[in-house]
Amino acid sequence: MFAPFVRLRRIGRRAFVAGALAALGLSTAFVPGAQAQKIDVAAIYTVPVEQQWVSRIHIALQAAEERGDITYDWSENVANTDYERVMREYAEQGKTLIVGEAFAVERAARSVAADYPDVAFLMGSSFGPAQPNFSVFDNWIHEPSYLTGMVAGKLTESNLIGMVGGYPIPEVNRLMHAFMDGAREVNPDVKFLVSFIGSWYDPPAAKEAAFAMVDSGADLLYAERFGVSDAAAERGIKAIGNVIDTQADYPGTVVASALWHMEPTIDRAIAAVQNGAFEPADYGPYSFMSYGGGSLAPMDPALIGQETLDMVNARQQEILSGLFRVNVNDSEPKSTQ
Repeated sequence: MFAPFVRLRRIGRRAFVAGALAALGLSTAFVPGAQAQKIDVAAIYTVPVEQQWVSRIHIALQAAEERGDITYDWSENVANTDYERVMREYAEQGKTLIVGEAFAVERAARSVAADYPDVAFLMGSSFGPAQPNFSVFDNWIHEPSYLTGMVAGKLTESNLIGMVGGYPIPEVNRLMHAFMDGAREVNPDVKFLVSFIGSWYDPPAAKEAAFAMVDSGADLLYAERFGVSDAAAERGIKAIGNVIDTQADYPGTVVASALWHMEPTIDRAIAAVQNGAFEPADYGPYSFMSYGGGSLAPMDPALIGQETLDMVNARQQEILSGLFRVNVNDSEPKSTQ
């Protein structure tokens, strides 16, 4: 049995996910073959499923279950020290595909996969795939992040933007750098305050870090973590969202968001397993805008200005047509004030 603090359960919280799916307004970018065999899938998360990054995976897997492609079990709040055991228990239960996040448990996760060559593994990772069955993915939403940076560069009046992140790992760093590059394109004078709270889910810590930046002169915040937008709302300034669309939760505060959609990635992995064609691969590119894995949340010209909206839309079309490539920089971003 799982340890008491690890919640293993069948799909629940349907109201939560139904609302998120409706907000996405997306059809899947890949439709598995008709009459494909239903497969047993499990997912392992180190944080609550409400956390923005994990919620994208959870929603995509729930959508697959609703279609009848999979059965879906999941565990949340799994400690890093317990991750390997949970992986092994799911594999022993006969799961066909196991999805998770290997960032802090790379060696352990890959060791488990090697011990179960007949199970397909699809794990968030900073590293590459491995034979015979370990595929990787990531939230490559640097493109819409660049576009939100353009919005921020136009909106700031103090030319100082605060940025609060979880950990300075490549997956976070590249989004922050893309945002900063977008802001600099439209405002060469803009500067940044950058801080990391050392947690993937600590809204109070993120909020306090954001307050400190506002006190230092920042008049716009990049909310890579939950809690930052709360600080922006309380101080009466604008914020830029990340991964999920929280504009309805912070009306007039969150004015643009770079969104991640896991459906293109999840659906391709499921179809590969169903067709007996799953091989170790990097699924990261399916998070690009051209595959429907990344997008911009709808923006209100009354909040950002029609001129800015037109500029952002023009750049977005260049990205989608391949005429503009957003730079990828995985190094840790630093304050530039």
